Amino acid sequence: MLGRVVDALTGNQKIKGCVVLMKKDVLGLNDFKASAIDKVEEFFGNRVELHLVSAVQPDPVNNDRGKIGTSTNLENWAHLNQAGESTLDVQFEWDDHFGTPGAIIVKNNHSSEFFLKSITLDDVSLVSHVHFDCNSWIYPVNKYKYDRIFFTNQTYLPSEMPLLLRPYRDQELVNLRGTGKGELKEWDRVYDYALYNDLGDPDKSPEDARPVLGNSTEFPYPRRGRTGRPPTKTDPNTESRLPPLVSLNIYVPRDERFGHLKMSDFLAWAIKSISQFVQPGLKSVLDPKDEYETFEDTYKIYEGGIKLPKLNELSDIVPIEIIKELLRTDGAGLYKFPTPQVIQDSKEAWRTDEEFAREMLAGVNPVIISLLKDFPPKSKLDPAEYGNQNSSISAQHIEKGLDGLSVREALAQNKLFILDHHDTLMPYLSRINSTKETKTYASRTLLFLNPDGTLRPLAIELSLPHPDGQRHGAVSKVFTPAKSGIENALWQLAKAYVTVNDSGVHQLISHFLKTHAVIEPFVIATHRQLSAVHPVHKLLSPHYRDTMNINALARQILINAGGILERTVFPGRYAMEMSAVVYRSWVFTEQGLPADLLKRGMAVEDSTQSSKLRLLIEDYPYAVDGLEIWSAIEEWVADYCAIYYPSDDMVKADVELQAWWKEVRELGHGDKKDEPWWPAMRTVSDLASTCTTIIWVSSALHAATNFGQYPYAGYFPNRPTGSRRFMPEPGTPEWAELESDPTRSFLGTISGKFQSLLGIAIIEILSRHSSDEVYLGRRASDGWTGDQRAINAFQRFGERLESIEEQIMKRNGDAGLKNRVGPVNIAYTLLYPSTSNPGQATGITGKGIPNSVSI
Repeated sequence: MLGRVVDALTGNQKIKGCVVLMKKDVLGLNDFKASAIDKVEEFFGNRVELHLVSAVQPDPVNNDRGKIGTSTNLENWAHLNQAGESTLDVQFEWDDHFGTPGAIIVKNNHSSEFFLKSITLDDVSLVSHVHFDCNSWIYPVNKYKYDRIFFTNQTYLPSEMPLLLRPYRDQELVNLRGTGKGELKEWDRVYDYALYNDLGDPDKSPEDARPVLGNSTEFPYPRRGRTGRPPTKTDPNTESRLPPLVSLNIYVPRDERFGHLKMSDFLAWAIKSISQFVQPGLKSVLDPKDEYETFEDTYKIYEGGIKLPKLNELSDIVPIEIIKELLRTDGAGLYKFPTPQVIQDSKEAWRTDEEFAREMLAGVNPVIISLLKDFPPKSKLDPAEYGNQNSSISAQHIEKGLDGLSVREALAQNKLFILDHHDTLMPYLSRINSTKETKTYASRTLLFLNPDGTLRPLAIELSLPHPDGQRHGAVSKVFTPAKSGIENALWQLAKAYVTVNDSGVHQLISHFLKTHAVIEPFVIATHRQLSAVHPVHKLLSPHYRDTMNINALARQILINAGGILERTVFPGRYAMEMSAVVYRSWVFTEQGLPADLLKRGMAVEDSTQSSKLRLLIEDYPYAVDGLEIWSAIEEWVADYCAIYYPSDDMVKADVELQAWWKEVRELGHGDKKDEPWWPAMRTVSDLASTCTTIIWVSSALHAATNFGQYPYAGYFPNRPTGSRRFMPEPGTPEWAELESDPTRSFLGTISGKFQSLLGIAIIEILSRHSSDEVYLGRRASDGWTGDQRAINAFQRFGERLESIEEQIMKRNGDAGLKNRVGPVNIAYTLLYPSTSNPGQATGITGKGIPNSVSI
């Protein structure tokens, strides 16, 4: 039994405890070389060394910091399991006068790193239990210029931390900030900022150059984690890139990297899909003339795989072992993907107008649709630069679909809604359409709210810049629903152009910019300014897990010049700079769900409702479920903050908190530092609302815009990411094809075979939950805090989420709520937390809210 033994001669305690750790591990496989070296080093006395630090006994020799106890070594190291966690007993000598330990120093005298999960001591002085929740990689001592130190799981405001521990705390924050100089290595624990200046590769070719995003009025952007790589030879403002084959080595602090289970999962998925260095080989073996001609051709991706006749060409690019896994079969077929949910029940339902509209409320991008307040819709683009960009949709276009109402009456009754991608895309259309690969439009889609709560598309406007120049305004065509003939074929194409727009806006803005990119500065600032014992650090840290790692990998293979996103999404090389232009209008206080719904006109304030909002579309699955999740997060955060901040004065007096908030605004989101809308961080309400928004964006908003990608867009005709030609004109061969074979015309317009396969491959990866995922309402470690008040509040949060899960399933079973399931028979579960049974949410499930932007 662990506990305390008192030495009869010295009176010192013999404190017993246990250490939970994992030795160096490579994707779940033994690192035999490191293990062998460890055994030799253990024999010569080079061991893992531990020192307890007193919280009450000063050391005059060490500037009156807490006194450091005598060292003890971990025993039986050489006999540990090579893969997975191991537990070792440990025993310390401890002077009674030292009181309860407040910290522990860990020195790794081996040649290889190990992962330290926790250290627990039992029966220490007057305290029965002391726990250190470490969760950190410990590199050999020669990799650090300081000691690795961990504090107990107690929670302290800066002014309340024991005086003798404060110097250790302050030094740890200095260590984490780094010097701002030099290239960072895997063992460095430095959190620092950089611009998005590593997307281009001008040394490769001028075509691969990309503008720097951030620190710019033209292209403002959130900051990303600094790697410190040297600049390119061609452009000193652009950071050099890693070769694709070592993409996984891109620097992030080691504790921010995927765990071994997550990395194993990630690599397995990537092997079964496509990575950047496989793309050229695939393109060479797919005949560019080989296109889908029928919808039956598209089903082969899921039912039989696509033939790969020139297998040998791939073997020159990647190892044969990877090719075998890539093919998934006996080598006869390439890319036999799982059947997406959208075509599991019916292969035709996705084409209906009802489903087209429903996915704006319950699909993968339910955050764009808004109430139409003016008719015809008006543009916010500067007419001096862009001319007249107001809509050409007339009352005559839509009145036949308003159930007898006039346009004025429909507006007054809040019956008209719009999916508006016009202003976002119009400034870039000329450049986008100048490429051979892309021919697309800027779109506006008007919809009517039916009595049964569903939406009815009324009209689609497709616009191009005036051929004489953009200052002359837009040239637009309006299409309306039709059931048959050439008019129906045109309508189906018009819907496809809309979904192309929506797919690009979703991936670039709703998904990457507004979750991945905007959260990373908070991750960095939290580690730089909030100590590990700070209550806000403890509150927010689970919601940062894996974010820096997935963002770094995205910069390396997904959003970079020539990367997967540029090859699959219609804006191509202009994709990221387009998202930077949208960031100009980003407002932090509008990122919470209630504020977002109010801004889009999808809700109005109503004090009689529990959420204080009344939805204008009552059956809006994303908003209905989301408001319940938002309310649960808000209650949890308020309860938690009240424990440590009983008054506004305590918020104002918290020096770490104020430094954190200043750095988020002035460095992390430095291009927004002068905006008046930032919360002042002077009240408990400021703090609680800020943390609620951060948690919402990191967890629920990301889940809602990410994990439905494969269920809906895995069947690419439902959500194509590109269009290759314009609408057919009467008298042309394209028009004749549309009349004679509308399916072939449709498939010849949207994403081609290579583009669609590449897109499906990447969203299959992005839509999966890893086997070690931690969901909202849960923690990776039970020992995250020693404060029972916080533990009780968190338990209430989890219980409320379980209740919400029950309500979601009940709503999905209500036949009167037609938007919950729709024609394609996909129940809306993207905001189902999976707190009660997280194991069921592994893989592609279309449900589950991870704590963080983790994939």
